[in-house]
Amino acid sequence: MQGHGRCFKLFLAFALLLLQNVKGGEVGRSDNDANATGTCLERERQALLAFKRGLVDEYNSLSSWSSESHKQDCCRWIGVSCNNQTGHVIQLDLEDYLSKGKMISPKLIELQHLQHLDLGYIDFNGSQIPDSVGSLTNLRYLDLSSCNFGGQIPSQIGNLTQLQYLHLGGNQFNVENLNWLPGLSSLTNLDLWHVNLSNIFDWLEAVNKLPKLRHLDLRDCSLPPPPPRIHSTPFSNINSSTSLTHLNLRDNHLTSSIFLWLSNYTTASLVDLNLSENNLTGLIPDVIGNMSSLVNLVLSDNQIEGGNPNSFARLCSLQFLEIPGNRLSGQLSKFVQLLPTCAQNSLETLDLSHNDLAGSLTNLTTLSSLQILSLNNNQLTGRIPESIGQMSQLEHIDFGMNSLEGVVSETHFSHLHKLSSLDLSSNSLVLNFPADWVPPFQLDTIFLSSCKMGPHFPKWLQTQNDCLALDISDAEISDILPSWFWSMFCNSIFINLSNNQIRGIFANLTTVNFAIFPEVYLSSNQIQGPIPSTLLQASYLDLSNNNISGSLSFLCASATSLTFLNLSSNSVSGELPDCWNKLENLVMLDLSNNAFSGKIPMTMGSLFKIETLKLRNNSFAGELPSSLKNYTSLEVIDLGNNKLSGPIPTWLGVSFKNLVILMLFFNNFNGSMPPQLCHLVHIQILDFSMNNISGSIPKCLNNLIALSQKGNSSLTSTHYYRKENDKMVFPGNSYEDDATFIWKGRMSTYKSILGLVKRIDLSSNRLTGEIPSEITHLVELVSLNLSRNQLTGQITPEIGKLQSLDSLDLSRNRISGRIPTSLARIDRLAVLDLSYNNLSGQIPIGTQLQSFDRSVYAENPQLCGAPLLKMCADPSEYSNTEDTDELITLGFYISMALGFAAGFWGVCFTLIFKRSWRYEYFKFLNGLNDWLYVRVALIKRQLKDMLN
Repeated sequence: MQGHGRCFKLFLAFALLLLQNVKGGEVGRSDNDANATGTCLERERQALLAFKRGLVDEYNSLSSWSSESHKQDCCRWIGVSCNNQTGHVIQLDLEDYLSKGKMISPKLIELQHLQHLDLGYIDFNGSQIPDSVGSLTNLRYLDLSSCNFGGQIPSQIGNLTQLQYLHLGGNQFNVENLNWLPGLSSLTNLDLWHVNLSNIFDWLEAVNKLPKLRHLDLRDCSLPPPPPRIHSTPFSNINSSTSLTHLNLRDNHLTSSIFLWLSNYTTASLVDLNLSENNLTGLIPDVIGNMSSLVNLVLSDNQIEGGNPNSFARLCSLQFLEIPGNRLSGQLSKFVQLLPTCAQNSLETLDLSHNDLAGSLTNLTTLSSLQILSLNNNQLTGRIPESIGQMSQLEHIDFGMNSLEGVVSETHFSHLHKLSSLDLSSNSLVLNFPADWVPPFQLDTIFLSSCKMGPHFPKWLQTQNDCLALDISDAEISDILPSWFWSMFCNSIFINLSNNQIRGIFANLTTVNFAIFPEVYLSSNQIQGPIPSTLLQASYLDLSNNNISGSLSFLCASATSLTFLNLSSNSVSGELPDCWNKLENLVMLDLSNNAFSGKIPMTMGSLFKIETLKLRNNSFAGELPSSLKNYTSLEVIDLGNNKLSGPIPTWLGVSFKNLVILMLFFNNFNGSMPPQLCHLVHIQILDFSMNNISGSIPKCLNNLIALSQKGNSSLTSTHYYRKENDKMVFPGNSYEDDATFIWKGRMSTYKSILGLVKRIDLSSNRLTGEIPSEITHLVELVSLNLSRNQLTGQITPEIGKLQSLDSLDLSRNRISGRIPTSLARIDRLAVLDLSYNNLSGQIPIGTQLQSFDRSVYAENPQLCGAPLLKMCADPSEYSNTEDTDELITLGFYISMALGFAAGFWGVCFTLIFKRSWRYEYFKFLNGLNDWLYVRVALIKRQLKDMLN
């Protein structure tokens, strides 16, 4: 019997093979009319060649696609796969070979047996997906992601009933509906990330009609919250998928109502859930705790306030729990108690950073598989428990930006052999290790800023061979930098030793070659001597606040990838070198507070990418070189306190279209203020004080949009830039501007709120004429200083429009007339100086102007009234000379009379002609009369009883 069985199986296999050959022969015969060549069909080869003409093959990647005789077998072309028996093209995958295209050729429809089409990341420059794609009915896999397609998603795609994978994300579609989506009955993977679906309110209904869906990615789609009717729809009436395993709805406008929809999957197989960057509020609901198959849960950057005992109850498979950037509060220990005990051996990532959790660090040793523990930016206090040293699987610890205190010893790391990242920065910790301590770990990143490690340089750092990032700033180290340091950390991309008292930093730098352009922070130490050219290998270099001397000749040693250079507050001297064309990647340059002299060289105009230029507090002389007009990206320029001269160039207002801060104070600039300055629509700080500028103030100041239009100003002035050969993202890819100027009588530096400081300072010049009324359009102005000029005329009556004004100085001019009463209505005004003018009349009465010291109004002989000791002799003398902006005017009385007449007769006529209203009115009066009579009688009775 066994022999007969084997014979039958052999016969069956032979029959199947014969049937396949017969079928292939039939297909071959049916395609003889198409002139099949080898294994490639002529019709499909021509279709591919037509398709190629719609592509841009910059690097000749499709050289094999040719009509030449030895390249006619299209099945051998790159990116093309064919059926081995029929020769039909079944797969076209060009994602890794091309970057640009013009259009998808309609000839693609000839590939009727195509099952797999992948054109991802080919830029089609806004063209549309042709409707003919919907005719490729054998497609199982379609990837047109990140192709820069525009227009509509063709509804014909809904005809692809065999399609299992659809990826259209990263395009610029104008989506009006998803009516085509339910037709994809075989779909298991749907990815529409970054496709604008903000107007698709029924997106959930469309998704619910895909019975086989397993992966759904709708990241960054501006999805609106589901309408209430979705929540009331019985799920038993919807052909919804119960096999969904991966759901990514990150970065949308969803609210906590989405949890009602998710309740359909509580008993299903959801493995990965990402709802980060939405508008979720309240507590984590029980529906999450019922998703027993859940492995990854990401709820970051919402407004979640906490959990309840059932929030994670059945998550026994949970490996990754990420809830950073929310409003979690209360004790950390109580939140940890909410975690399911059944997941103690599976949980690998716990990220609760950027919340409001308080209390001390709890014992987490029960989480035996934990690899990543991130609790930074909370309100944790107390000591770090030594038990953390027993968590042998830990790879990443981040406790930064808390209020932890106490001593950290080698016991805290005794069994952390796998630790690769450590962040204890911005706490009040003391790191106390033996001098010969050899850590059990090799760290990639070390962030220990503000931890007390000194006074000696920590020797254990010598054992860390592969450290990419090191931050031991503000660590109270007062020592000579060890000779081994630079050779040990030459492969690092981030080094921060700032705010210490380290000496000898340049000693062993001359022979070091950095592997990757590092970011080097060495500010506020005790560095002396000239700068070695080795540091030109850095991409970010901060040497500010040291004792560095010598010149900048090291900049001419070689071309550099330097993007940020801060040498401020040192003793560098001499003229600037004329080789700035070698620093073409420079974004920020700060040479302020040094001893430079001479002219600004013309080659500085080759810094085409520069965004911040600070040369203040030096001895630069001469005129501004015209080559600076090349700074089209410039946002901040501070040339104050030098010896620069000549007129203010007109190109300042033409070339610097992005300028936010312009400071030319304390120089020798002369001439008038060019009207082109009014083109600086983004300007927030304009300081020309202490120069020799003459002429009048331009009347076009209302064109300064950033100062004249209300808006939400950012607190800081932040610049973002890209480094050459960037491999990791660390602090230093951005920087924040600061600005130093006289504010409220003293020199102040602003950084954390610089974006809110909006000021104009034209003081100590030779300006003449009147203060233009257009200046009152600058409603965002916080400080205005026009003092020490020769301005005449009156203070504009509309000065009260400047409601944001905190400081106003018009002293030492020749301004005459009365003080406008509208000035008393600026509630925020904290600093005022009108002294040494020719003002007259009574100081407007109001709590604001009377609260200032008398010196504010000094040397205005004809001024009277509080707070001055000189009282006005006859108040009626000023009654006929009120400002035109007074509230009580003739028009006010006329309007009041007309309003009274209209209201009175309106009521009377209604009562005369409307019987029902008249009846109700008199009924109300009678009732009111009775009520008053009773109340008066009761009160008299009570008074009589009290007297008796």
